[in-house]
Amino acid sequence: MKKLIILSATALLFLTHCGSKKSTSESGNKIEGTISISGAFALYPLVNVWAEEFRKEYPDVKFNVSAGGAGKGMADALGGALDLGMVSRDIQPAETAQGALGMSVTKDAVLPTISSNNPLLAEIKAKGLTRAELASFFLADGKKKWKQSDKDVSVFTRSDASGAAAVWAQYLGVQEQENLKGIAVFGDPGLADAVKNNPLAIGFNNVIYIYDLNSGQKYPGIEVAPIDVNENGVIDPEENFYDNIEQITAAIVDGRYPSPPARELFLVSKGKPQKPHVTAFFNWVLENGQKYVEANGYIRLSEEVINTQKTKLQ
Repeated sequence: MKKLIILSATALLFLTHCGSKKSTSESGNKIEGTISISGAFALYPLVNVWAEEFRKEYPDVKFNVSAGGAGKGMADALGGALDLGMVSRDIQPAETAQGALGMSVTKDAVLPTISSNNPLLAEIKAKGLTRAELASFFLADGKKKWKQSDKDVSVFTRSDASGAAAVWAQYLGVQEQENLKGIAVFGDPGLADAVKNNPLAIGFNNVIYIYDLNSGQKYPGIEVAPIDVNENGVIDPEENFYDNIEQITAAIVDGRYPSPPARELFLVSKGKPQKPHVTAFFNWVLENGQKYVEANGYIRLSEEVINTQKTKLQ
């Protein structure tokens, strides 16, 4: 009899645990279907984490997630080719006029990157680069020289319609990605590799493609060219926050790293989502999904921003 009671209790515990997976929303509607998402490389890693965690609660929802640049995400969303676009820049008025509904879901930043094999690395890290100096690399025609020597600069930019490139252009004082000069490379990973493999290169990357989440340190071969924000010719202690991912995310949060090139990241739909499982995912990202943000190298939204996003779904 004792054994029977123990076995029954164990079975009940097992069934209770299994029943923790949800298949319905709080309103009682069954949550099932497929959510297709494409777009910004900046948001791609985090959206995959969210998809995996969401499915633990709602196993009847499947995801198709692909990266291809913010421009592709916006075009696909507006064209009805998918449910959500990942966009790593502000939503433009023309896009809003076409029905784009942008939901801010997290925040990160674009950083200027150089090779860790740059022969001038120590001097660049000590003195930094001002916005005007960065603009002279990315906006001017013709050959450019590192100010510390007569060595040519190899400038790399993005070939795909990229939110990172658009935000970087905005920071440098122009409005369009097309204004950036340099050798065009597809995607964040491709741009990071191009910079790593050229000792005299300069480019730009999203935080998540510079720092290893496991160690918190920069990936081998890549370095950040620190921005001399106050333009005094030296990286002061309050400007020196690039050693690891914890330092740079803290600087983004408290504003020591400028915005732009820090910026919010968006999931975009054409109008308010009509599919219940897409709406459920949006709400989950704004609530439960935020607890996965910091561990994956991004910035949590404030309660004020979260509440503003929720009103968009009402």
